[in-house]
Amino acid sequence: MTASHETFTDKAAAAAVRSTPEPLAARVRGLSDRAIAWLFIAPTIVLLLAINIFPLFWAIYLSFTNFRANRPNAVVQNVGLGNYSRILNDPDIWASMQTTAHFVFWTIVLQTLIGFALAYLIDRKFRGHAFWTTLILIPMMLSPAVVGNFWRFLYEPQIGLFAYAVSFVSGIPTSDIQMLGNVHLAPWAIIIVDTWMWTPYVMLICLAGLRSIPDYIYEAAEVDRASPWRQFWSITVPMALPFIMLAVLFRGIENFKMFDMVNLLTGGGPGSTTEVASIALKRDAFEAWATGRSSAFAIVLFVAVFGLANIYVKALNKVKQR
Repeated sequence: MTASHETFTDKAAAAAVRSTPEPLAARVRGLSDRAIAWLFIAPTIVLLLAINIFPLFWAIYLSFTNFRANRPNAVVQNVGLGNYSRILNDPDIWASMQTTAHFVFWTIVLQTLIGFALAYLIDRKFRGHAFWTTLILIPMMLSPAVVGNFWRFLYEPQIGLFAYAVSFVSGIPTSDIQMLGNVHLAPWAIIIVDTWMWTPYVMLICLAGLRSIPDYIYEAAEVDRASPWRQFWSITVPMALPFIMLAVLFRGIENFKMFDMVNLLTGGGPGSTTEVASIALKRDAFEAWATGRSSAFAIVLFVAVFGLANIYVKALNKVKQR
């Protein structure tokens, strides 16, 4: 195995030497395997740094200035921590953060409960479980634009199927079922759509956790005459908990920065009822053109997500080590 690996490496190095000019070829001959590997991955690393790291540092710089994107030729002044002070003392910003927290909490609760329940049922491997698994995964495969427009049509009070279904069950006239126009119902309309779309993702992660539990543990529990309910709470839930927590982490991060679905369904309305943090950031940056202040807001959101994710990952590691 080692000889074949060395032969492949020698051939790759020789091919690289033949395709390079003579002065460069002389230098390539003396490169080690590690140096050649770095030579190949260096362009990708540089590209990733340019795409991810540079915009972050640029946003940090802008957050300390009064820069406005619609006035690129205006004099840029350093305002220190002024933008951060305005962000942290703005009641509208805190209202959008509360809306975001409400959205994140309920979507995670619903997606985790429904996703784990579906994973538990599919793990039973009943007849036709492969077909039902594929059917459940369809919403996750759709584009957010398609899902947003599809559910916007369903929510229409006059012709939408959702309004007709609710009216059939409750007897409420369809004209009164304003899911996207009602202050109290609009947040739940978005929660329903996000849960419908991303519960399959949570189900897949939970299913991977359930499939990783060895069968002999259940067999030993049956020998000890443990009831199915006891097996569920003493074996299934504890051993699948790291996977459940991982799904919560992924969905929590994604839902904290949710933009497309809210923008497609309500645009932050009615009023500012569904104005999550990302919508407030977009309005500050591209409607008010307060680029410096919006950059500060973006950094605050980044620090909040990064800090909460770090704390959560530490808790996840403790659960894994048990």
